[in-house]
Amino acid sequence: MKKASRKGSRLRLFIFASAAVIILTVSLGINSIRNSKEEIDEPQELSLNLLITNELNDLEETRKLDSQIERFMREWQLRGASLAVMKDEKLIYSKGYGWADEEMGVRMEPSHILRIASLSKLITAAGIMKLAEDSIISLDSRIFGKGGLLPFPADEDISDPRIRRITVEHLLRHRGGFTLRAGDPMFSTKLMSSRLRIDSVPCNDQIIEYCASRRLGFDPGNGTRYSNLGYVILSRVIEEVTGMSYEDYIKNEILKPAGIVDMHIANNYYEERYPNEVRYYEPSNEPLVESYNGSGQMAQRCYGGNNIKALQGAGAWVGSPSEILLFVASIDGKSGVADILSNESIRIMTSSTSQTLPIGWAKATSSGEWSRTGTLSGSSALLKYQKNGISWILVTNTSSWKGATFPRQIDRLIKNGLNRVSEWPERDLFELRILQ
Repeated sequence: MKKASRKGSRLRLFIFASAAVIILTVSLGINSIRNSKEEIDEPQELSLNLLITNELNDLEETRKLDSQIERFMREWQLRGASLAVMKDEKLIYSKGYGWADEEMGVRMEPSHILRIASLSKLITAAGIMKLAEDSIISLDSRIFGKGGLLPFPADEDISDPRIRRITVEHLLRHRGGFTLRAGDPMFSTKLMSSRLRIDSVPCNDQIIEYCASRRLGFDPGNGTRYSNLGYVILSRVIEEVTGMSYEDYIKNEILKPAGIVDMHIANNYYEERYPNEVRYYEPSNEPLVESYNGSGQMAQRCYGGNNIKALQGAGAWVGSPSEILLFVASIDGKSGVADILSNESIRIMTSSTSQTLPIGWAKATSSGEWSRTGTLSGSSALLKYQKNGISWILVTNTSSWKGATFPRQIDRLIKNGLNRVSEWPERDLFELRILQ
């Protein structure tokens, strides 16, 4: 029975891949066929999001996993979720559950992209490590003051001399000295406008300049406090040293070399969503809040209550679980998928102690297990890279009343669910993106 099921899975994969090649070849048009022989012989990469469907992942082997996820979604009142599983750098499963947009009658598919919240920090960290490899910056480079990477605040406007000691690595590991004692400045637009004495929404440069001209909560490098601001500063560093926008640099130098073409910086409102982006939902009893833009209007946090786009490399990326796993396979030091970073950079990123966090990742063990969580109003995400060769990511388009601790529930769900898979199919959906 299992052999027949695997044979059926391979047959469906072959049929779908063949159909996708035919359809996409036609859609590319006659002009592409008339290119030079050299161009025709070059392999073309297409977004996984154009190629993978729920139908392709409707497997007998994963029925119990699917049932557990669907039951979990009912229990926690989740409108939609998307899961991708990778084994030994091969994408073996990618499926959507529930609704991508219930009001529009759109079911969740692997092709849908979702806000991944703080998983964005892993992408930013990879961009910073690439700049270090290219000798444009170093991890010891200082951020502020004379000779720092950012030209603001002016050296004479720095009241706390410790600010001048903050390095790139301090920010990467949340050891820059910034705290949340006065709230997270990235989620306190009205408060920041008041402190800056402006009537408009403060831009990131204004927020950074203000925070860098005030006293730190602890000496840089001598403590750890989680900081979205630190990764917003790193996003700005990327722009300053490259002359490119943060998004353009990451897309051109990190994502595109990894074969990823459908990840973007989020917008704030439903009307501004990308064509294949989901709708976000909050718990039914979640109160409205005052809009971040100072209009005085009340809004959902996920649609106007928070300035998601301003989070940049701290939490603003949207992507599909499939392409996120392709990114992970590109920064894991294994030989199956070509890496975009050196083994030394990967070693530094995944090194940690009881006092220091890894870089980009939330947790990294000496046995080779890495994880990263992400939480925003309207979405929750958990990414796990496991020593047994199985890695996975689940992202929801609905937030929970548990907030930042909800990924723990996701972890228990998937750990239990993966154990109920009778046998994984022998295939690699990553290969679908390569058209010869």
